Amino acid sequence: MPDEALVSFSKVTFSYTQEGAPAIFECTFFIESGDFVCLVGHNSSGKSTIAKLTNGLLTPKDGQVKVLGLFTSESENLIEIRKNVGLVFQNPDNQTVASQVEDDVAFGPENLNLPQDEIRKRVDEALDAVGMRQYATHPVHHLSGGQKQLVAIAGILALKPKLLILDEATSLLDPKGRKSLLSHIVALNKNGYAILMITHRMEEVLLSRRVLALEKGRIIFDGHPHELFINRDLLFRAGLEPPPLIEVASGLQKHGLAITLPKNEDDLVEQICQLK
Repeated sequence: MPDEALVSFSKVTFSYTQEGAPAIFECTFFIESGDFVCLVGHNSSGKSTIAKLTNGLLTPKDGQVKVLGLFTSESENLIEIRKNVGLVFQNPDNQTVASQVEDDVAFGPENLNLPQDEIRKRVDEALDAVGMRQYATHPVHHLSGGQKQLVAIAGILALKPKLLILDEATSLLDPKGRKSLLSHIVALNKNGYAILMITHRMEEVLLSRRVLALEKGRIIFDGHPHELFINRDLLFRAGLEPPPLIEVASGLQKHGLAITLPKNEDDLVEQICQLK
């Protein structure tokens, strides 16, 4: 595990009750600055628990979680940790704290008691980062679900975090809203933000550089998405299926075509067009 990891879990175990089975058991992994990691597994496998452990909403029963070298179990570290680890939940309506877009985005910086000119700068930069600057004075309740999620992300970006955690943030969106949100997430990662994305949509996993698969609170895979998708036994254990795109590419490979596992639909189409 890198000494300077942004986030590190070391043999972390957590239970919601004294006598219940652990939600997370002896999990060890790390996230480095600029990483794009997907966290997958069937329902109740422990994905959201890991998200909450990462920003200190929960603390381990055993083991250690560190963010920027700070232990989440030490209460004096929590303000600094939560400034650097932003968490976006599934339902954008549950994350709204103000009626107007720019006021909602300004909520975090205002609670840091920053000067007004610095708050204004951060709000404008955050809205620009997610393509929502033109909606700054709009009522939040007039926005679509996808736009509300972008505002929620902007509110976190205004705190200038190092890591953005998205806990099923696309699950309630229509295809158009989902595509827009994902394109902004990819852009944020290219601009230096580390991403931890919890998802049950395997096509979204293809956007990441690493994937962690959970089974009953245990990490059973940590590696490249393509390595997971070609391992049928692991997929079955984690209650997952490969995305249709990978199934199509694998079928073409079985018929002798020189196709590599694609990153997205455009990649697959380009490979097919180049076949002789």
